[in-house]
Amino acid sequence: MGEGGHPPARARVQVDEPHVRVTEWRFAPGEATGWHRHEFDYVVVPVVPGTLTMVHPDGSRTTSELKLGQSYARLAGVEHDVVNASDAEVAFVEVELKR
Repeated sequence: MGEGGHPPARARVQVDEPHVRVTEWRFAPGEATGWHRHEFDYVVVPVVPGTLTMVHPDGSRTTSELKLGQSYARLAGVEHDVVNASDAEVAFVEVELKR
């Protein structure tokens, strides 16, 4: 079990170069990334659409609907745990822009 009692989501690094890292994240129902802080600006590219729950530092939760063809970007410094609280697999590719 990972942090928060959730089994860990599966991460597969596809590219890791000095300027960029690309990781595929796959979440079965109930899986989570575990608590983390993003060191780099990043882009999320959904590959299996669905809903993920973000747990924030203050304990609050928000949901994020991942839709095919709708990527989004965030700046470095984001802290959260990402949990698949739905009943279906969700997956995305994360592109980190290293400095």
